[in-house]
Amino acid sequence: MAPLIEVRNLKKYFDTPKGSLHAVDGVTFTIGAGRTMGVVGESGCGKSTLGRVIIHLLDNTGGTILFDGEDISRVTKKTLRRLREDMQIIFQDPFSSLNPRLTVEETIKEPLLLSKKYSKKDLELETLRLMDMVGIDRRLMRSYPHELDGGRRQRVGIGRALALNPKFIVCDEPVSALDVSIQAQVLNLLQDLQDQYGLTYMFVTHDLSVVRHISDDICVMYLGQLIETCPSKELFRNPLHPYTKALLSAIPKTDIHNRTKRILLKGEITSPINPKPGCRFAARCPHAAEQCREPQVLEEISPSHFTACCRVRELSKL
Repeated sequence: MAPLIEVRNLKKYFDTPKGSLHAVDGVTFTIGAGRTMGVVGESGCGKSTLGRVIIHLLDNTGGTILFDGEDISRVTKKTLRRLREDMQIIFQDPFSSLNPRLTVEETIKEPLLLSKKYSKKDLELETLRLMDMVGIDRRLMRSYPHELDGGRRQRVGIGRALALNPKFIVCDEPVSALDVSIQAQVLNLLQDLQDQYGLTYMFVTHDLSVVRHISDDICVMYLGQLIETCPSKELFRNPLHPYTKALLSAIPKTDIHNRTKRILLKGEITSPINPKPGCRFAARCPHAAEQCREPQVLEEISPSHFTACCRVRELSKL
C-alpha cells in the first residue's frame, strides 16, 4: 500500500516553568492507505498528542508531516480548512466531546452545514444516511447526549467524524470509556466502515488486547519516542524491546499451560522535561548497560521490525 501518512522526526514540545516538556520527540513512521496503525504505551507517553499534532489540532515544534504526498507540516488557514475534510478525530470521552445543547441530528449535521456543499433537502438525507451508517436509530435524532448511553454517544461521534468522507481518522482511545460488550460493537463498526470506505486509522490505545484485534501495524511509545514498530502479529509473536516485553507480559492469560512470567518494572520514570540523551527506559530496564547512555535510534532488526535498543541482538541470544 502507498503511504497515506508519513511522519518524519516529528516533535512537539511544551514550555513549562521547569523547562521544555518533550511530549513527542523525533517520531518517524508511515501509515499505508486503508491500514490501521495502532499506537500503544502507558498514560502520558505522548500517544494522544502525536495524533493531535498530525491532524493539526496542535502545532508541531519540528519535523515533517506528509499527507498523501503533500507536506502539511505548516499550513495556512485555507489549506487547513481543506484538510479538515480529509483528516478527522474520534475522541476518547463520547460525553465531553459532544455539545450537550445539540441533538443527535444537529451534531451530525454540523460538519455538513459548515462545508456549505449541501442543499437543505440534501442535508436532511445525508444526516439520515450517516445515522444509518453508524447504527443510530432514527427515533433518536431529536435526543440529546445525556439521554444516550456511552455506546450510542460514541456512534454519534463516529458519524460526525465521517460526515465529510475523510481519508484518515485518528481514533483517540475511542472505546476505553465504554463497557466491554459495547467496546466490541464499536470496534466491529470501525472495521466495517474501514472495509466499506477504505479508511485509514491511527488507533491510539493503552489496551493491548484491543490494538491486537484492530491493528495491521503497531508502534510502541515510551516518553515521547517510538521504541518499537512492526506488523501486529509480529509484535505479539516476537517482541524485542525490553519495555514491549514487559507490556505484553502484563496481559492476563486464560490458558494456564501457556502463561509467561510477568516482568515487573522497578525504578522511577525518567522526566520528560529536558531529558538527557540516551535511552529513556534505561532507569527501569533490567538490562541497562553503559552503552544505553548513548542516543538510541530505530534500527531494522528483521524485515519490517524496527526497535530502538542497542542491546537487542545481544539480549535475543539469551
